[in-house]
Amino acid sequence: MRILLKNIFSLLSLLIFSNTVRSNTISDTLGKHKNILLDHYFNNEYRVNAASQKEAFHYTISDTADSGFSEFAAIFTRYGANIKHLSVVPTKQNLKQADIYIVVDPDTKVETAYPNFINQKHANTIYDWVKSGGTLVLLMNDSAKADFTHTNILAHKFGIQFIENSLNNVVGYHYESAALYIPSNDAIFKTAQKIYIKELSSLKLSPPAKAHYTNTKGDIIMATAKVGKGRVFAVGDPWFYNEYIDNRRLPQEFQNYKAAEDLVKWLIGK
Repeated sequence: MRILLKNIFSLLSLLIFSNTVRSNTISDTLGKHKNILLDHYFNNEYRVNAASQKEAFHYTISDTADSGFSEFAAIFTRYGANIKHLSVVPTKQNLKQADIYIVVDPDTKVETAYPNFINQKHANTIYDWVKSGGTLVLLMNDSAKADFTHTNILAHKFGIQFIENSLNNVVGYHYESAALYIPSNDAIFKTAQKIYIKELSSLKLSPPAKAHYTNTKGDIIMATAKVGKGRVFAVGDPWFYNEYIDNRRLPQEFQNYKAAEDLVKWLIGK
């Protein structure tokens, strides 16, 4: 009997170990050979650090403060993808090797003295890249913090317009004001159920864009678009910056980290 139990225990241990290894292997290789470019041309902010040196910050890979994207970038890396900044104007040549291009919170003149505004040439270049098979992620902001006029030149190419407003405003610690509940059958967010997005701009859509998430008031919060061989995901907030991705501030009931993982898997799993 003791030998039988020992054999059963050994078999169970082997099965658990095998499943763990398999799970980790899938996790590590899902994004293998996938190249992600995080824009640092239209979003190009700098600050002076404690050593009196100029450094890039605000939705960047290297920014580990609340304002950074280091946690979001680390998820791509954990799934085997390669992520780096595109710090120059997007062209046919430098987008050619990218699978995913993320444009977040394009600058206004308040944020940087000499902003690089999106123009029609940029929009055409990015549109052609998406049509050829690229995946574009547009992470906007609310009316007080981003450049709507020029960003919408690009968004309109895909049937998306960022409305210059600000929804889900939060007073004090009333986090529930910015809570959104994900349906169980969501095609992108397969594990996240309750998420947090504050001070975001809503969307107005026309074909080929389709609403992906609409709040209880009828405001379109997220959208997707399929163009040629490629696709677009858009939401009116940077959303996955460090402050609200790892529950530094948020109560544990909010699952922004799970939502970030879900989105990454959807993006790289194409």
